[in-house]
Amino acid sequence: MKIKILFGIAFWSLLLLAGCNRDDISFDSPTQLLRFSTDTVFCDTVYNQMRSETYAVKVYNNENKDVLIPRIALEGGSGSLYRINVDGKVGTSFENVALRKKDSLYVFVEIAPVASAPEMIAEDKVVFNTPAGEQKVTLLSVVQDAEYFIKTDTNPNIISENTTWTKDKVKVIFGDLTIAEGKTLTMEQGTKVYFRKNSGMNFAKNSILDVKGVLGEEVIFRGDRSDTKYDTLPANWNGIKMEEGSLLNMNYARVFGGNVGLQLKESTAEINNSIFHTFQNAGIYGIHSNITANNLVMNNCGEADLAIAGSGTYNINYSTLANYWNLNSSMSAVGIFASNTWENENGELESGLVTLNVKNSIIYGDTLDLVSLSNNSAGTAISARFDNTLLKLSSNSAFTPIGDNIIKNEDPKFQNYFTQKMNLRVKDDSPAKKKGTNLNNNNTTKDIVGITRTYPATLGAYQ
Repeated sequence: MKIKILFGIAFWSLLLLAGCNRDDISFDSPTQLLRFSTDTVFCDTVYNQMRSETYAVKVYNNENKDVLIPRIALEGGSGSLYRINVDGKVGTSFENVALRKKDSLYVFVEIAPVASAPEMIAEDKVVFNTPAGEQKVTLLSVVQDAEYFIKTDTNPNIISENTTWTKDKVKVIFGDLTIAEGKTLTMEQGTKVYFRKNSGMNFAKNSILDVKGVLGEEVIFRGDRSDTKYDTLPANWNGIKMEEGSLLNMNYARVFGGNVGLQLKESTAEINNSIFHTFQNAGIYGIHSNITANNLVMNNCGEADLAIAGSGTYNINYSTLANYWNLNSSMSAVGIFASNTWENENGELESGLVTLNVKNSIIYGDTLDLVSLSNNSAGTAISARFDNTLLKLSSNSAFTPIGDNIIKNEDPKFQNYFTQKMNLRVKDDSPAKKKGTNLNNNNTTKDIVGITRTYPATLGAYQ
């Protein structure tokens, strides 16, 4: 028995000694410079009182020994808008940070501007002090002054007076923002409206949205995540809804990255020189509405660029409706979908006359049929006409277009239809060149970038 006890004591003693030896590591001062995964971190554009996402810098020890980094700190100190996380700890300065030989560690970075931070480019540096020398990683971010509209249980988030927004402050919307019945919201040139996830705008009956963008200072509607990757992702926000009797005047807007960009119900809209792209469902959805669009550009919408239901008149002039959706192959991804019926909230079918007039436009993309008309026997047949328009339709399409000078199934030769660097101008040898007519419409004498059209003009939004 004594021998067993002695063996047991010896075993646990050896195990304890082995454990102590593993932890007894000698860290030396670095004799070589550290290596970094990047020398500059470009953080997301952020707004006052909101944190950015977290970015990472990887720090490498190339030496064949364990080292102790004497100091890692933000150059701006405690007054910096940035915060760093080193070895699981958050702060602005860290001392004696251990780094094993041939190993690496992460330094995590975020920026969180305070309420009083001015609009600026925020710059700071993460400084690494070692006996081998001082090294720095630069941090850059754009900080924008912002005004917040936040819906809560106690705040319904309603604009109840005629209101004008300017570009002085970014508008950031949490939840739904409602414009009260009969009121007008005007957006001056350069206004930026950013939405948190699952947020949107609702315009009550007889309200007005007046968007007054100009070339070079467009009005922007988008999600609040402004990393470049979010420019090409849908479903970052819900959309803009306009109810019965509401009116939309939109000039030079950029609307992208949501579920349904613009939904009009028994509304009237004139949309000029605007771009809608990257929506989970539809870019524009008209229900019993009247829409006129000139120099409209659309792309990358899961169900349809333009969806129409129930009734209404839809005039599309000198517009480019491309659709190269590639995020979910089960979605229809058409240029135009029109139905002569609409199922209301009570499950009842509403119908009427849908009149669709497309002139001097391009409707093209990856799908075999870029136009889909659904004529339900419960409603009046859709009246659709396409004049001087380039269409993509398969030989098996149930739809036979009516109109003058229709160009079918010829590639318009867009310069770049990918949304990362989207350029829906057509190349010099495009079949869309010199096919457009003069519509005697003041809104189409110039193209979307202000170039005067000469006739016969190029089809689509770009001369």
